[in-house]
Amino acid sequence: MKFISWNVNGIRACVNKGFLDYFREMDADFFCLQETKCQVGQIDLQLEGYYQYWHSAVKKGYSGTAVFTKHEPLAVYYGIENEIAADEGRILTLEYENFYLVNTYTPNAKRDLTRLEERLLWEDRMRIYLKELDAKKPVIYCGDLNVAHSELDIKNVKSNIGNSGFTYEERGKMTDLLTSGFTDTFRHFHPDVTDHFTWWSYMAKVRERNIGWRIDYFIISDRLVEKIEEASIHSEILGSDHCPIVLKLKTV
Repeated sequence: MKFISWNVNGIRACVNKGFLDYFREMDADFFCLQETKCQVGQIDLQLEGYYQYWHSAVKKGYSGTAVFTKHEPLAVYYGIENEIAADEGRILTLEYENFYLVNTYTPNAKRDLTRLEERLLWEDRMRIYLKELDAKKPVIYCGDLNVAHSELDIKNVKSNIGNSGFTYEERGKMTDLLTSGFTDTFRHFHPDVTDHFTWWSYMAKVRERNIGWRIDYFIISDRLVEKIEEASIHSEILGSDHCPIVLKLKTV
């Protein structure tokens, strides 16, 4: 089973930059998008053989998630109970017989950290939610999680310590999740690799020089680890300030 996650930074813009070519080439079972910036009816994607599920923000042109899948779910859940930022379309869960797929676009703490307290509450609520699901069946959790967990996940460590997405508080929340029954699939395969990033600033030549952050993840229940076949980053794919990430599992 092939899963892809990609913050497209606006699906309509990304479609004009080759999204559909990549989508067809990859032929994934599950294609999870974040930051779709799209309301229902604003785009008509003809994706033969795929079910489409969209969770849009109330505010137009902002946030939003979507999942395109070949496999019809048992149920679809839009958001979660007592969710932080509930009107921003940030959590989309598909339930299957043997697992849950949770596609997420985590709120940014903002450059001046004015949203940090809200962000930390979000992390606590998400961890509770994921553990509740995990108590029922395994979880595949993916998306733009807006944190570089370790110093291996960011190019310029010293100059970014304390910045949004690399605060000790945000990194600590990721550690809390990963020590409560979940595994970062990329780090499972590549425990020591550096310079593998998923997001780059739009500033001039930043991407060309690979001055990036790894903030997009596939995180799975520990008991699924033996089923991982591949966890990779497609940094060569353009169309957004993020690139797609890929997870391949033996049939769950």
